[in-house]
Amino acid sequence: MIWLAKQGHEVIGVELSPIAVRAFFRENQLQPTRRRVGRFTLWEHGRLHILCGDYFSLTKGYLGQIDTVYDRAALTALPEDIRMLYVAHLRLIVPETTNVFLLTTEDAEEQETPSQAFGVAEEIKTLYSEYFEIDLAHVESLFEVDPESPDQLPERTEYKVYRLFTKSGSE
Repeated sequence: MIWLAKQGHEVIGVELSPIAVRAFFRENQLQPTRRRVGRFTLWEHGRLHILCGDYFSLTKGYLGQIDTVYDRAALTALPEDIRMLYVAHLRLIVPETTNVFLLTTEDAEEQETPSQAFGVAEEIKTLYSEYFEIDLAHVESLFEVDPESPDQLPERTEYKVYRLFTKSGSE
């Protein structure tokens, strides 16, 4: 978000937790203003705007004209039974021409176990393919040490960025 704002973009974030919003501004050494806007508390600093409240209360009116959505693991943070509702709501609040970038973090070793019903890529296809074309735009594999098990060997983690394009005629 900081990088996008520094590039001259107006950035609107949505976060449920006021603790997370406060931490974001503190960690980036920013002094935001706060005000109530409908069902949300709007935190602002320069080109950064974070709406703190329930994502499912978000409407087009809160967002204004947007060109791009960057979902940094919000989908995968939700319980499985809520994810389809998340995607359906996203379709309601963003214009058809909006670019959607979906970032996922996947433990590569977990993907290789036969007990896993299906991976993140398959879930993305299941959730989004009715309304979006899905393009795997970027994959970066890193070996990282689990902070909870610092004595263990590093494990491979894959960071993937999917670009979603609205299918024509899906409205």
